[in-house]
Formats: sequence, structure tokens, C-alpha cells
Amino acid sequence: MRKWLVFLFISIIVVTSACSRDTETKNTTNNENNEIHEMNENFVFVAGGAFVNTTSNFYEKEVLISDFYISKYEVTQKEWLDVMGSNPSAFIGENLPVEMVSWYDVIEYCNKRSIQEGLKPYYNIDMKKKDPKNNSEYDNMKWTVTINEGANGYRLPTEAEWEYASSGGQMSAGYTYSGSDEADEVAWYWKNAGDNYLTGDWNWPIIESNKNQTKTVGSKEPNELGIHDMSGNVREWVWNWYDDVDIKEGLYRVVKGGGWIGDISNNEISFRGKFEANGFGPDQGFRVSRSD
Repeated sequence: MRKWLVFLFISIIVVTSACSRDTETKNTTNNENNEIHEMNENFVFVAGGAFVNTTSNFYEKEVLISDFYISKYEVTQKEWLDVMGSNPSAFIGENLPVEMVSWYDVIEYCNKRSIQEGLKPYYNIDMKKKDPKNNSEYDNMKWTVTINEGANGYRLPTEAEWEYASSGGQMSAGYTYSGSDEADEVAWYWKNAGDNYLTGDWNWPIIESNKNQTKTVGSKEPNELGIHDMSGNVREWVWNWYDDVDIKEGLYRVVKGGGWIGDISNNEISFRGKFEANGFGPDQGFRVSRSD
């Protein structure tokens, strides 16, 4: 009798343990599926490779892009507020892109959002140590920011990644702007971002009186990969120094894509803008990426 009870007890433990493992496996699988779904919902997977678009600065150079994810839209004010707790933007609207953010602000956002979502932060940020690679006399912050290799958290795209995604990756049709050869189809810029469509040469007083401003993300046509607003709306911070794509120090960080203030040429995939890392403006925003 006692042997039978022992055998029954052992059997119950084995079955319970097996069920527990099955449940754990299912939960792990569900969590992975949920993360994949979340990435598919909010991000575009960009298959890597060499540059196809001949207008890119990286075309026919020895640059190979690895697979990565990039957000379909510029980071919105709602997304910013959910992570940072306040909204610095000049034009208020939860589905408008956040602006008035510096390069340091967006680096901090990436880490805080990563932590909030249980991801490993991509950046190591030392606010007290002045970055010896930052040569700007106007940047009074100069945080030292380094990469946490292998981290799965949010980050800024590199300039090459940004151009690759903007140009359509391996699906590129060779457009001048992100998704079209007609800027008005895909971009909000100085001519079309106000009450009336403007003509003639770029003119700030006219832009201001026309009540130009940022627009709801995703309200223009996407590019070949389904990504919106990589031309126009707000200029987007990327990781790199401006001086040269291969140099690891400089005066400015690169901004890409043009914005609602900018001229049509700023919307071109190849256009390289620059800004001190501590600079910010009402046409200055960003989007995030994650490594595959």
C-alpha cells in the first residue's frame, strides 16, 4: 500500500512538472510572439544588403547594412509623453511628431523607453564626463554616450541605416525623395505645410504668416517599405557625427529628411543636415530603430 502511495506521489510530481514546463514553454512562446507582433505593428523590418538607390550617398560604396527594425512613423508627442512625462513641442497634438528635442534628449528617451518595456538599454550615458570627441564650442552639455554592444533596446538609426530605409532598402525604386519623385506626394515642407500652397522662393515671413507647422504622422504616402515621413514633416536625428560618415568625432550630429520649414532639396534622401547635439527647434524630431 505504502509503495503504491509513493508511486502515485511520484507520478503526480512528474505530471505536474511536465505541465509546468509546458505552461512555461507556452508562456515563453506567447511572449516572443507578442514581441514579434508588437514589432510588426509599430515597426518595419528592413532586410539588409548593399545600397540599390543610385541617389544615396552610400551607393557603390563598401557599405553593407545588417537587418534591423525602424519605426513606421516619427516619434509622436503621445509616445514621448508616455516615456518622459512632459511635452516640449511647439505645436501640440498627440499624433503630431514630437519636436524641440535635442540629440541628448532623444538618446535619453531611447534608454528610458527600453527600460520601460523591459529591454536592455542600448546606450551608456555619462552626463558628468565631457565627450573628448565633441569639438563644438557651442555645446555646453557634451555628454559621453557610448554603445552597449548586443543590447536589444531602442536606438537612433545610423546615417547609413536611415538612408537605406528611406531609399526603400532592397525594394528601392530609385526615387529622389522617400517614396516618390514628387515631393508633395510624400513630404510636408515649406510649400505645402500651411494654410495655402506657397510658390516662388523660400521666404520665412511668408512661411510664418501661412501658419506652417508639423502634420499628423503618416498622413502622406509611405515609401517602398511602408515607412512614412522620411521626407519632410520634421528633421530626424541620427547617430553619426556630421563631418564625415567614417569619422568618430566632430562639431555636429547629422539630421536627415528635411522638415516643414525646409526647402524641397532638404527632403531628398541624400541631403545631409547638421546641428549641435544640444540644439533643438520646432522642426527637429526623430524616429527610433532596433537591431534585429
